[in-house]
Amino acid sequence: MFKIQTLNNISVKGLEKFPRDKYEVASELQAPDAYMLRSLKLHDAVIPDSVLAIGRAGAGVNNIPIEKMSALGVPVFNAPGANANAVKELVLAGMLLGCRNICQAWECAKNLEGSDESIAKEVEQVKKNFVGFELPGKTLGVIGLGAIGTSVANTARDLGMNVVGYDPAITVERAWQLSAEIGSANTVDELLAQSDFVTIHVPFNEGTKNLVNASRISTMNDNAIILNFSRNGIVNDEDVVAALDSGKLYAYICDFPSNLLKDHPKVITLPHLGASTGEAEENCAIMIADQLKDFLENGNIKNSVNFPAVKMPRVAGFRMAIANSNVPNMVGQISSILADSGHNILDLLNKSRGEIAYTLLDVDTEITDDVVGQIKSIEGVLSVRTL
Repeated sequence: MFKIQTLNNISVKGLEKFPRDKYEVASELQAPDAYMLRSLKLHDAVIPDSVLAIGRAGAGVNNIPIEKMSALGVPVFNAPGANANAVKELVLAGMLLGCRNICQAWECAKNLEGSDESIAKEVEQVKKNFVGFELPGKTLGVIGLGAIGTSVANTARDLGMNVVGYDPAITVERAWQLSAEIGSANTVDELLAQSDFVTIHVPFNEGTKNLVNASRISTMNDNAIILNFSRNGIVNDEDVVAALDSGKLYAYICDFPSNLLKDHPKVITLPHLGASTGEAEENCAIMIADQLKDFLENGNIKNSVNFPAVKMPRVAGFRMAIANSNVPNMVGQISSILADSGHNILDLLNKSRGEIAYTLLDVDTEITDDVVGQIKSIEGVLSVRTL
């Protein structure tokens, strides 16, 4: 029986994907086979040796020590696209909140006093303070064209906006999904220079830290609006506030409140609501549950952030899954041990990603602990499982 430990509240719809005759699922377990979590930070946590996989019910994985898990031969899964619609809707709402000054107008309306007649007169006096602008004809720059960025770009185009995207690592799948009317920029600077709105949908890492900064903001159109529903730290908040105070930027809408931002009159901060819908939480949990289940039972890997995608149908025989450093002659050494032990390989699939390689193989006879031990002893082998 497999043991799944949940480290955050996970949607029941996802947990129901684990058959109770094969899986034990609980928030506290001894020697779990897999973690399932949302936002809990694992960088300082002691992770048991029993953990074979980690599933993040969401897209971002900056709360998980990826390099450490890779060194242990543990794949980390995420759920790209499962929350795309939820984030897209919030980005579009943010654009409207910003360009129509809705939050400021709402605050004004809440503070009106007097009779209904006097309020009606004051409304006519104050509404001119909140004149905004419309979306059609404006240019939206989308940095990052994954599931969320592509969805935002296509919807903005449907609303009559001009859309320019930037993503040097766009996948073929996303490229096909992107409207042919959406333009492309060769660099972040080229995109920013032509955008009235900029929305960011890339992970936070050393390459994206302070991606939007004073230097780049200076090249943007006057009265532009920046939206960050991706990760804190990608936009330099101090530089944005300085640009807002000088009148260079019109508004900043983000999902990451701070003392610097939360009371600024031109900033709208939300309490990290990007994927906070029942539908998104269910979608993420279901996707991660399916991926963990297929990995634990069959060794297949889909949507891992540190391992290659591997899927090999099970037809017959006995299966072994091996993770190792991506160095020459690993498959040769493994095959030799199996041959010397009298095993005939029925099927084999080997893939690599960066410094990690992963092999699935089916053999005709049951694999003994002695054979597993011999393969584990090969220098560079990180993990071995029989399935």
